[in-house]
Amino acid sequence: MKVMKFGGTSVGKPERMHEVAKLITADAESKIVVLSALSGTTNALVAISHSLAEGNRTQAQQQIDALEAHYRSFCSKLVDTPTAAEKANAIVNEHFEFLNIILKISFSEALNKDILAQGELLSTKLFCVYLESVGIAHVLLPALDFMMIDNHDEPQISVIETRLSKLLNKHKGSSLFITQGYICRNPRGEVDNLKRGGSDYSASLIAAAINASVCEIWTDIDGMHNNDPRVVNKTVAIEQLSFEEAAELAYFGAKILHPASIWPAQFYNVPVKLLNTMQPAAKGTLITEQAGSVGVKAVAAKDGITAIKIKSSRMLLAYGFLRKIFEVFEKYRTPIDMITTSEVAVSLTIDSDASLPQIIKELEPFGTVEIDSDQTIVSIVGNEITETEEVLKKLFTALSEIPVRMVSYGGSRHNISILIPKAYKLQTLQVLNSGLFGL
Repeated sequence: MKVMKFGGTSVGKPERMHEVAKLITADAESKIVVLSALSGTTNALVAISHSLAEGNRTQAQQQIDALEAHYRSFCSKLVDTPTAAEKANAIVNEHFEFLNIILKISFSEALNKDILAQGELLSTKLFCVYLESVGIAHVLLPALDFMMIDNHDEPQISVIETRLSKLLNKHKGSSLFITQGYICRNPRGEVDNLKRGGSDYSASLIAAAINASVCEIWTDIDGMHNNDPRVVNKTVAIEQLSFEEAAELAYFGAKILHPASIWPAQFYNVPVKLLNTMQPAAKGTLITEQAGSVGVKAVAAKDGITAIKIKSSRMLLAYGFLRKIFEVFEKYRTPIDMITTSEVAVSLTIDSDASLPQIIKELEPFGTVEIDSDQTIVSIVGNEITETEEVLKKLFTALSEIPVRMVSYGGSRHNISILIPKAYKLQTLQVLNSGLFGL
């Protein structure tokens, strides 16, 4: 059995849903299909939730009405029989009745999670109506019946495996299952989610839970590219990556893949394929234990970085100093991306400034604290690149005119990272594309 996940753009138009139906029935292998919300839906639901949180119910009503009109139009083109149209519109009625009811309810974080779940619930139910209308046998597996997270928002794989196995055993004669990405339940039984981009995570967790033959991630681009195709003109798809390389790229900015989605597949050794819904014949990118080749594979950039420097000539070499620094970030659950040290200073980066004021206050007793905001981490990723002299030579030659703030080298055999001001991001990606790949 394999897992096939389709993103928002892959199901964002009726004709694309029709194409997805063809893709999932192209072979006889049993499969679980994971769907995201229709493109634009989650953003619309976030906006509705924000309006409600601010007490602007009039604006929320307008946003709900606009989203409902979009779904009415979508349904009119999705199915072409009166019976199917009636079923599709009944689903829209059900979910938008809920959204209209919440206008009269006090806003809470639990309600916010319920609102955000509507997108995936709508897309899967409407897709099932279409499958039924064209005679494709299938079973809808509600993700809320098996996808669980713990008190730390971490997925409970053993629970997922047990519950999913029981659900599949109830439908032993079926070979096609449809479920939602992104949404789950928390330990209190409330509707929750795996954060933005979590449908990839859902697919990987499901693939691990069923020991799938492969986990296919279908998007609107033909695999992981060697650079950001949105800002760099000449990029090429990478044929093969190791799990380690893919994890580095996903974490440091490659938008095609959710950063957390690699570890379940890696831990259970399930191959991952990144494929293009619009070009299904394209090879895409295969992610396995094997890297396939040595050398630089890709460059990725991660924005929204804050650099923090703690200068302290009297404490830096003191026993336990670094541990005390790290404990501050652990206290506020703020991960550190990069770190460098000198005789009198420690520099590090974080990608969330949610707790920055509290962090600064607790760091100040250790020394002078300097903050540089609006930075970007650019990561150069490949197999054994830290051991390849030619890579370093090309890299620093290409960066000769870029004001590099920090360099992280040696922490991973697969990654060299640099910190630059965001204003230099585009120039950096372009010179690296030329200097490292000759493109």
